[in-house]
Amino acid sequence: MDFSERLIISTDWAAYLLIACFVLFALSKYFYPKRFHEFLLLPITNQYFFVHGKDDELNHPFNMMLFVVQIICVSIFVFLLFKVYNPSEIQKNEWLFLQICTAYSVFILIKFSMEKIVANIFSMDELINNYLYQKLSYRNFLGVLFFLGNLFFLYVYPPTRITLVIFGGFALALNAIALLYSYKKNGKLIFSNFFYFILYLCTLEIAPYIILYKTFF
Repeated sequence: MDFSERLIISTDWAAYLLIACFVLFALSKYFYPKRFHEFLLLPITNQYFFVHGKDDELNHPFNMMLFVVQIICVSIFVFLLFKVYNPSEIQKNEWLFLQICTAYSVFILIKFSMEKIVANIFSMDELINNYLYQKLSYRNFLGVLFFLGNLFFLYVYPPTRITLVIFGGFALALNAIALLYSYKKNGKLIFSNFFYFILYLCTLEIAPYIILYKTFF
């Protein structure tokens, strides 16, 4: 009888992280019930931005709690990609999830800092702050979708290459739609400063992802 090695990768730690995300959802709903309800309606209505987008701070506790959820859930999804596409890397590197989580956090924070610096240089702080607030809100909403997706892949239907690609492509498409909506909303200002917009788009929206892709692949 021939025996073949069966590769079993434990993801018990992911359950604790998803519970922590659920706790953060519960806290944000408990302390900010109206705001949480308006946040969940983001794909349907812009009331969330009309009420909170003008005078609110990016580092508001509600935003920060959901930002932590976003980091955890996106990192778990990337870990699942490694689990399906390159399981040997998980066996060799027991700190892989922490490395993914750290890399994603540093990438987002550096990109955010660069956007703030550019806004200050060109005296567009109010405009860029509003844009960053919208982008953070939409990506925090995507964090909710990644939370649900991770639950599905971990406890309902084991992830496969095609299902992960479809889900990831769907998330990227939603992110692109959200960005296009933000650009459309500020269309007049963009066309009046089209050169600076193209410079910003190439430098801070496209180049970082190309660099990230080249780093990993």
